[in-house]
Amino acid sequence: MSTKTVLWTSGGSGSGDYSFGTSEYDTIVSGDLPGTEISDLTITGNVTFEGSGTVIIKNNLNVSSHVTINNGMSFIVKTNLEGSPNGSITINAGAKLAYEKSDGNTEINFGSLGNGETSTLEVSNTNINNKITNLSPGDNITFSGDNDNTNIYFQDTGNKDSDGNKIYQILDGNKDSTPLVSYVTLASGASPSDFYWDSSTDSIVCFLAGTMIRTRNEEIAIEDIQIGDEIITFNGCGRGQTVRPVVWVGKAHAIVRPSLPDDEAGYPVCVLKDAIADGVPYKDMLITSEHCLFFEGRLVPVRMLVNGSTIFYDKSIISYDYYHVETDQHSVITADGMLTESYLDTGNRRAFRQKGKVAALRINAKSWEDNAGAPLCVERSFVESLFHKLKARENTVFGCSVSTEQAELTEDPNLHLVTQAGAVIRPVRQEGQRYSFMLPANTQSVRIVSHANRPADVIGPFVDDRRRMGVAVADMHFMTAQKLHPITVHLQADKPEGWHDTDWTDCAWTNGNAVLPLGDLTKGNMGLLCMTIRAKGPYLRNTQLKSNIRKQSV
Repeated sequence: MSTKTVLWTSGGSGSGDYSFGTSEYDTIVSGDLPGTEISDLTITGNVTFEGSGTVIIKNNLNVSSHVTINNGMSFIVKTNLEGSPNGSITINAGAKLAYEKSDGNTEINFGSLGNGETSTLEVSNTNINNKITNLSPGDNITFSGDNDNTNIYFQDTGNKDSDGNKIYQILDGNKDSTPLVSYVTLASGASPSDFYWDSSTDSIVCFLAGTMIRTRNEEIAIEDIQIGDEIITFNGCGRGQTVRPVVWVGKAHAIVRPSLPDDEAGYPVCVLKDAIADGVPYKDMLITSEHCLFFEGRLVPVRMLVNGSTIFYDKSIISYDYYHVETDQHSVITADGMLTESYLDTGNRRAFRQKGKVAALRINAKSWEDNAGAPLCVERSFVESLFHKLKARENTVFGCSVSTEQAELTEDPNLHLVTQAGAVIRPVRQEGQRYSFMLPANTQSVRIVSHANRPADVIGPFVDDRRRMGVAVADMHFMTAQKLHPITVHLQADKPEGWHDTDWTDCAWTNGNAVLPLGDLTKGNMGLLCMTIRAKGPYLRNTQLKSNIRKQSV
């Protein structure tokens, strides 16, 4: 069958219906479409979308054959994903498909992985009835409409597809038996243990193989610890030595996702020998970024202490096994001569395979507030001084690399607007904090686009704020020749996409790419959109926006 290429130019006022493809030949649709919004999209035949940008479909995406979404393209379906029983969508590396709900007919296939790019499927509900196939480590399934899933796991249905692949369900052990995903098959060579889930409140915290744990009689490698072994523990002051039994040991496998920030990508953290004090740790130590180290009665996530020299992300490791050891109470233990933490089950136990033949039945999830062996500390007032104290040891630690490079910063936010048709609008006037933009008539929405960085990257990892922050927008209004229209949608509790809350009630931060709905304000009228920027920057130069809208991922 022959192939024809169609150029899809930026456009559409949000009211158009589009159709692509035919049964007579394969179609490639190419274009750069930042924020293009249309009403409906119908696909016939085999159609591949390539280029860059986001297509926002207000109503329905109807698929009767096969669609491929390539790297750089995102499809956001605000209402229905519909299709024939033979319809399918392939999400290749670097592409994204998001939808509100579906009739379940369209099969969703995760395609090829490449260059560390992630394929993402995002749904607003938590009951996916589409067939999900070829899920690979590094792919994401995101439940953006539910923050309560805390115990996600795979369950073998006992059935296989026509190619002999096992069919799994994805469930949340803390809820009823209704699957989050009813039908999913894995890529060749993958197993459920290759996947993990994360959320804004729960993370994987583990040791890597080779970490030596101090037990009653000797130090034992983490991978050799067994249920019933007795571990030396300490009280919340790091004193009061006690022996506690191991009640659970878990193992899982991680594959790094290089497209994410280092602390979220899954790189292990290497704490060099002597990085904390002379002989502490007594050898190079590898742990996951959320694992906590014990200082002055507090447990501090190691990601907040990464200085790039004595404590750093080991990017030579892109795939590894990691281990949990749980004592009968969450405890301060010794690993490689360093005081650290045992496992605290906050609801992610099912992400791990239990080691050994003896089952340890542990039912209720725990919390840092009620069950921690020492308090979790992420306060800058404590962590920043600790960070600088440890960094000052870099000249005394053998084998560390001391960098003299300084991050280049800019105060310029590069603030501009992008319409739903992809047009870029620069300020016509700036007076101090006040920016004014001339909008054409019938502009239903714009995106407020600017540089954006995470405070943890710009200020330092000792700042526990990993949100992408663009500009802080205070008052806004749209002004025509006849009237002044105040705009407050960004201050409402239910904010549009791309807005963060702040401590201010009259201001909200963007993530560098925030949607501003205008409705009928510009219907038949051109005018000035004026906004006050309460705060901005500084920003790292030469950084690009990475979308991390992933409240929960499998």
